[in-house]
This record gives sequence, C-alpha cells and structure tokens, in this order.
Amino acid sequence: MQGPPPATAPGVPYGSPQQVPGAYQGAGNYGFQAQPMAFPGGFIPPPVQSQPTMDGTIWMPIPPSIPNCPPGLEYLTQIDQILIHQQLEVLELVTGFEENNKYELKNALGQRIYFAAEDTDCMTRNCCGPARPFTMKIIDNLGREVIRLHRPLRCDACCCPCCLQELEVQAPPGTTVGYVVQNWHICLPKFTIQDEKRKDILKINGPCVVCRCCEDVHFEVMSLDETCPVGKISKQWTGIVREMFTDTDNFGISFPMDLDVKMKAVMLGACFLIDFMFFERSGN
Repeated sequence: MQGPPPATAPGVPYGSPQQVPGAYQGAGNYGFQAQPMAFPGGFIPPPVQSQPTMDGTIWMPIPPSIPNCPPGLEYLTQIDQILIHQQLEVLELVTGFEENNKYELKNALGQRIYFAAEDTDCMTRNCCGPARPFTMKIIDNLGREVIRLHRPLRCDACCCPCCLQELEVQAPPGTTVGYVVQNWHICLPKFTIQDEKRKDILKINGPCVVCRCCEDVHFEVMSLDETCPVGKISKQWTGIVREMFTDTDNFGISFPMDLDVKMKAVMLGACFLIDFMFFERSGN
C-alpha cells in the first residue's frame, strides 16, 4: 500500500534565515551577515522570530510586501518608533581623523531594522568636517540598499539666509520620496519636510540651545500650520564621558503608526541631517 505523499511547504510570501554556502557579498562592507533572498525550487520559508545572525545581532522579522510601498520600507509600516545608535570608531577616537559614520537602527524591542553607513571620501570628511556633503546608504537585513540619503554642500552659517541646508531622500535609490529643507531663523533650528514634488508636508522646530548637559534635546515635528504635534526627533544624553570625548550619538524618532511610510523615511533623513549639523564634532 502506497504511503501518503510527502508534505509540501505552504506558499508563504516571505522568507527566513537559512544556512547556505558562502556569504552575501553585498553585506561584507557593513559588518553583518545578510539573509538569503531565495531558495532552489522557488520555496521561500517564513522567518524565524528574532533569530540572531553570526555576530549576535537580532534582526526584525522580514515583513510581507505591501502594494504601493517602496521595497524595503515595509518595516516602517509596523513601527512608531526608531532608535538610532551611532557606532564608535576606534581609529577616529585615537587619531582624530574623521571616519565614515555608521549607525544601527532598531525598533522599540531592540531588533535591528536597518544599518546605515556613510559613503564619503577621506579628504571631504576631514576638510569639511560636520558641514561636509555626504551620501548615506541604508541597508535592510537582506543586504539591499533600500534608502539613500544625499546631502549636497551648502552654507552652514545661520547668518546667511541663502543656500541653506538640504537633504534628499530616495527609496529605493534613484527614486526621490522627499526632502528635508532648512528654514532660515535667527536663533531657532527650523526645517520643512517636503514630498517628492517639493510640497510642504510637516515642520520641524528645534530648541534655541541644542547643547544641554545631562538631558535629552528634542526637535518637535509639527503639522504644517505648527498647531498639532505629529512626532519627535530626540538626541539622547549618553553620559558625560561619551559626550565629551566622542561624537557617537543616540537618537530616538517617534511618529504616528499610520503616517505615510515615505514621510517616515524622510523623518529618518531629517534625523541624520540634524546629527551632522548640531552634534557631529570635528576631528582634531
């Protein structure tokens, strides 16, 4: 008598980490082991919740694809908070030469969502310091570059109302989803979040004094008429030693769960621009 046919795996929309020969080549420069994107025979098994990678990092499970959502931004539809931790660069600490910044982006559970790495040449980093133009590449746990941030070289003086700071957000790279534009003010940090058509969507207002001891610094994200709070970008106090001797910073971003996912990505870009403008120290 013939036995029952072997069980087949159900068709599910997304995959889980598996041990496969070799490492993903695109992840080598960013210090993490990427999960494979596909398997022989077309089967893509579901992810294992909170499975750590080779270096012990716990990634947020891969969400399913969502219609009309830029690929890789599906993670942002499931969260209302992002924690950003800048990595300590030992060579920069010892020599004073500015290195490319690297950041871990995590959800409220401590699971890594993305990894961000600056891509700027050595001369630009050390000659222009915090005012330098940069390209920031944001990678997901499949090793895909899902967001690219581009900051052109602009004036960094508050007394000059022309050629103010700006940052372009692309998701995926090559497709602009929005801009962060500095608004001139004599003493307050002010920014406008715009969509891909340069239409104003949200406002960001910072404090008059952005350097505070033993407390967080908050940049309020407001509605366009600046009457309703929408979210917040916070520079978190990391301790007297770390604040004095390093430029590694921690940030928190909060926004409504149902905010347009593209605007969440632009708020993420605004956080990096704020970091470089106000909290990045020049190497000696």
